[in-house]
Amino acid sequence: MSETPSFKSGFVAIVGRPNAGKSTLVNALVESKVSIVTPVPQTTRNRILGILHRPDAQVIFMDTPGVHRPLSRLNEQMMNFVRQALSDRDLAVLIVDASEDYGKGDAFVINLLNEYSPRTILALNKVDKVHKPALLPLIDRYSKLYGFEEIIPISAMNGDGLEDLLAAIINRLPEGPQYFPADEYTDQPERFLAAEIIREKVIGHTKQEMPYVTAVLIDGFEEGDTLTRLHATIVVEKDSQKPIVIGAGGARLKEIGTEARLELEKLFPPKVYLELFVKVQPEWRNNRAVIAELDYRGEGGSEK
Repeated sequence: MSETPSFKSGFVAIVGRPNAGKSTLVNALVESKVSIVTPVPQTTRNRILGILHRPDAQVIFMDTPGVHRPLSRLNEQMMNFVRQALSDRDLAVLIVDASEDYGKGDAFVINLLNEYSPRTILALNKVDKVHKPALLPLIDRYSKLYGFEEIIPISAMNGDGLEDLLAAIINRLPEGPQYFPADEYTDQPERFLAAEIIREKVIGHTKQEMPYVTAVLIDGFEEGDTLTRLHATIVVEKDSQKPIVIGAGGARLKEIGTEARLELEKLFPPKVYLELFVKVQPEWRNNRAVIAELDYRGEGGSEK
């Protein structure tokens, strides 16, 4: 009598420095866009779940903000998400940009891993940008810094090594239940997805002038059979930043809105009506009320 194949499941924290490729990796593994991707560091501000379904496994990836030293209430919340993910995980994946030199930020991440001592796989990302001989000393260095379960070179952008990484992850997960239905690929509410898509377009159009100082709040969300109505506010910190977002004669805001609407219509077909406003909220990154609104789970805010 043959044994029934075991079903594995678990939570995998994806951690690393800003811009190491965490969101790109999670999107590639889940094969759906659950986390926005931009050239700007610290784009991810929440702990985001992406769910991979396999016949023999369900892997719940926790995309986390880039590990950094917090300088504002927002940054404190972002690091709270990282620590919570490391506390809740069955396994961690440290993603490192192999094309960058090892520095203080990398040491900070290693110290964080030592603090929580998770079973960790090291994914050396962006190896398509690195000559292979340069990988050997990097692998040697990291192997001496932490007891990694495995070290796997990958390119999250072009897919190299991802099947090897997935196999290593699933092999180390415990037997467990199916935590989420087979048709779910993320735990994010629709309002949050909409806000993130808009923010991605804002960053794309303003990254040179103001990469870190925008937030998007959904003021109205009405989903219908033929039309979804969205009203959103783009929050900036200074009066001088408002015209940057709006652009001459409102041209930039119109471009942001058009690009966001076209992507939103993939989530909310067939049509989306999107209305955007721009609001100045001085020092919003230290404003408890704004930060609480951005924390859609209500679990990461600072009480300081």
